[in-house]
Amino acid sequence: MAVKVLVVDDSGFFRRRVSEILSSDSNIQVIGTATNGREAIDQALALKPDVITMDYEMPMMDGITAVRQIMQRCPTPVLMFSSLTHEGARVTLDALDAGAVDFLPKNFEDISRNPDKVKQLLCEKVHSISRSNRRFSSTSVAPAATVAGPRSASVVSGTAPVARHTTPAHTAPASAPRRKSYRLVAIGTSTGGPVALQRVLTQLPGNFPAPIVLIQHMPAAFTKAFAERLDKLCKIRVKEAEDGDLLRPGLALLAPGGKQMMVDGRGTVRILPGDERLNYRPCVDVTFGSAAKAYGDKVLAVVLTGMGADGREGARMLKQSGSQVWAQDEASCVIYGMPMAVVKANLSDAVYGLDDIGRHLSEACI
Repeated sequence: MAVKVLVVDDSGFFRRRVSEILSSDSNIQVIGTATNGREAIDQALALKPDVITMDYEMPMMDGITAVRQIMQRCPTPVLMFSSLTHEGARVTLDALDAGAVDFLPKNFEDISRNPDKVKQLLCEKVHSISRSNRRFSSTSVAPAATVAGPRSASVVSGTAPVARHTTPAHTAPASAPRRKSYRLVAIGTSTGGPVALQRVLTQLPGNFPAPIVLIQHMPAAFTKAFAERLDKLCKIRVKEAEDGDLLRPGLALLAPGGKQMMVDGRGTVRILPGDERLNYRPCVDVTFGSAAKAYGDKVLAVVLTGMGADGREGARMLKQSGSQVWAQDEASCVIYGMPMAVVKANLSDAVYGLDDIGRHLSEACI
């Protein structure tokens, strides 16, 4: 059955172009368009699409407000389009907080210059987030929750459907984590990762005893804004990693978009140019692999929500070195791809629900 898509954008050119690209895939059907947020809500209620593509800046009602109301009234996977700017990054992160599943840069030049690549990427995104649709059916909506660290009183919108973040009652409780003096905690994620990382890291105390590295699939223009947001929300410190940064307890270093991050045995971070031969920049496998080489059995790695299998081979290297690997459970993932790859390869020492991971990290690291 074809994936039914509602395209929302105030630009007639962009609506037509996105509709044409999606319609070129025989397994995708564009069932409607909207020119602003209010129309998007009406069309979502009337047409019941499987996926909505959403612009941010529109007349009458902006995209974030529309996403928030759609999540309350007819929860539907939303793919946001955003500009490759610091402000665009901030807006996109707000949209993900509001309940959007994923995002794509809104780049007219790419559409003209690389139409085949744009088509492949857009259609793949639509197909992947459509598979999360079952997580949006028959769900209630969580109320907004205040998550405040000692340096912030920011409010994190909790409008995403509860089912994406809860574990079914029949699931057996996971065993308590093994306590150890880890030299590094490494967390890798992709689709759904910005919200997942926020939920995990805000649970950690300011005196968390281990250094942390974060690998989130994200464009170069976005990672600095994301690190700044996490730093305001968390009790630990968070910053975008720079070449030569030192690993320190209670500090999380986020891999910069478009580049690769490695660690060495002296506790130094190395930021390298993104290799065009690698699909992901940053790549979880690259960072995990360097951690296995540098720290042997003293690493605790966590693989969170995301499509694909990035992190599996790095997890394999970590396991061969004697380190611990955790995976997020299927029930709490937006996209159960990366964690599933680790679990199916028998590389996970524990599988935890999203809301348990932060607490277990605090228990495991001494």
